[in-house]
Amino acid sequence: MPRPTAPYVGVLALQGDVREHVAALTALGAEAGPVRRPGELERCDGLVLPGGESTTIGRLARHFGMLEPLRAYVAAGRPVLGTCAGMVLLADRVLDGTPTQQDGSEVVGGLDVTVRRNAFGRQVDSFETPILLHGAEVAVPGVFIRAPWVEAVGPGVEVLGRVEGSPARGDAAGRIVAVRQGAVLATSFHPEIGEGGGSVVHRLLLDVIDEAASAARGS
Repeated sequence: MPRPTAPYVGVLALQGDVREHVAALTALGAEAGPVRRPGELERCDGLVLPGGESTTIGRLARHFGMLEPLRAYVAAGRPVLGTCAGMVLLADRVLDGTPTQQDGSEVVGGLDVTVRRNAFGRQVDSFETPILLHGAEVAVPGVFIRAPWVEAVGPGVEVLGRVEGSPARGDAAGRIVAVRQGAVLATSFHPEIGEGGGSVVHRLLLDVIDEAASAARGS
């Protein structure tokens, strides 16, 4: 069913795959654009924290006064998608992170998960594998580049996807790579890169935005 009005989705544009997310969202009929200042969050019906380098994004967010507004946005139950580095930024607990990630001073938080930073290895260990997301009819291409995985989830977190359990995957087999908690979504992989993956994951974000808008109209 077509949306009555196109939602506006902001993509945090401090570092990372900003243009790719904007392109994936606009291809689905949403309006999308970069967000660099706290005031720009006000017009966003949803927000993407993109892949990139989580330490750099966290440091720049603190430097430009974005951390507290981002935390408030998540705490208010606004729709958010974090991919790869974005998942690390959203996680309440980070293993193998920097001191500022482990003490929470340069992360956004709000997602009740424990993630292990760079769990899938270094840049040379990057790979792509199909990921069957809960509720999706077909598997989506999961592109993993220095990606985290989820080691543990809180009681309110739904697991949406895992790496296949084949022994050929080694330590990665069965690892959680996609989750949802309320209006917050996160993936270990880069849906904006894999062909067809963005349409599924970004459409899920737009569905969450629709749910939030419907709830607001009914309140």
